[in-house]
Amino acid sequence: MRREPIELAAVATAAVPGLSPTAVSSAPDDPADFDSALLLDAEGKRWRVRSPRHAEASTRLETEFLVLRAFAPGIRAELPFLMPTVAGTVRQQSLTTFVYSHLHGATRTVEELTAGPQELAKEIGTALAAIHDLPRALVSNADLPSYTPNEFRQRRLNELDMAATTGKIPALLLRRWEHAMEDVSLWRFNPCVVHGDLHEDNLLVEDNRVTAVTGWTDLRIGDPADDLAWLVASNEHEFVDAVVKHYTAKRRDAPDTHLLRRAALSAEFALAQYLVKGIAAADAGMIAEAEAMLSTLADDIAEYGGQPISVEPLPPAKPDAPPTGQEPAAPGLLDAPAATDISEAMPAVHVTPIPVDAKPLPVEVTPIPVEVTPIPADGADGPADGAAGDAGARKDEASQDAGGSADAEAAGVQGEAQDGGPAPKPSGADTSTVALTVVEAKTN
Repeated sequence: MRREPIELAAVATAAVPGLSPTAVSSAPDDPADFDSALLLDAEGKRWRVRSPRHAEASTRLETEFLVLRAFAPGIRAELPFLMPTVAGTVRQQSLTTFVYSHLHGATRTVEELTAGPQELAKEIGTALAAIHDLPRALVSNADLPSYTPNEFRQRRLNELDMAATTGKIPALLLRRWEHAMEDVSLWRFNPCVVHGDLHEDNLLVEDNRVTAVTGWTDLRIGDPADDLAWLVASNEHEFVDAVVKHYTAKRRDAPDTHLLRRAALSAEFALAQYLVKGIAAADAGMIAEAEAMLSTLADDIAEYGGQPISVEPLPPAKPDAPPTGQEPAAPGLLDAPAATDISEAMPAVHVTPIPVDAKPLPVEVTPIPVEVTPIPADGADGPADGAAGDAGARKDEASQDAGGSADAEAAGVQGEAQDGGPAPKPSGADTSTVALTVVEAKTN
């Protein structure tokens, strides 16, 4: 249930002893997670109240409290902006409300920021560079998340799989995002400290100066492009280019070649994350809003192409199914020409020739009984006439010289071998290829 500003003022008095609000107003924040209000006390001081709407949001505020404590005075002094200070907390059941000492400046819409002068673009770029150059030990000492580029990419792929299971993401977007997430060259960056939840509501501006940065609930080591996603989503390319120019000049690290591509991907994918969040919260309004934004994005990309998000070009989409009456081609086979009759172009039987010297395949042969008519012979041991007789005679001589019967058996010689042993008798069950007689087929 949403809390009204007047109710938040009453909670704040319990969190900060002696606080007597004289005026209260609502404050911009993430309405799905927090109820917020600005208070003015009798001494003219301002305070900000953030009350979580569910347990996960409360955990984020408690994490932010630990983060703010990790920013030692020396680190805060080096930043070009101010950071919040927690003045008090109050716990109600499982949720904790936080009261912060108010910071100077006011939030502006994205349209107001991108319409600002070059001086404001320089301020935003400088603030981003200062965040990303924070010591990594700040995150590791606070036991906050830390991701390598590949771990971060895999995390995105896992989130994409989860979003796809909803069945509410347009196929064009799923294919586009998956291609970019699998493009390894896109994810070669140096991880750094990342704000993690940077957007226009967490920047306080006064006289074209960034006076403070708030909302430190998702501090981590990860992809610096995430902190530019909200800005890239504005599609104000001139302003974005000016911010990135000053950002790159202030960074102590080497320039990130694909920073804006990943930022554009992060901006688009944020819609899918918003949808998943709405489904998890069973919030029909969030779900409908996310579906509408996803549909609009898909239509814009289909018509105009969208911002480039991958290094490798996206290959043409394959048809989901073959035309009616046509089966998909088997892997490795070439498609037949459209105007060709396949029954005429391809033989009915595919014959694969077997090399002469190939070893016989282990097949089961069922012999066919035949009558064998003895061939008259001139000699005592082999065929008598023609080339077969000459071959038999030569084999007999070789058998006599060798003193064995192996060659005689291989040649099919029947009778007694030279060593006096009986030759094997043919049997109807003998399937040995040695006992077969090869006869050349007659050709017309």
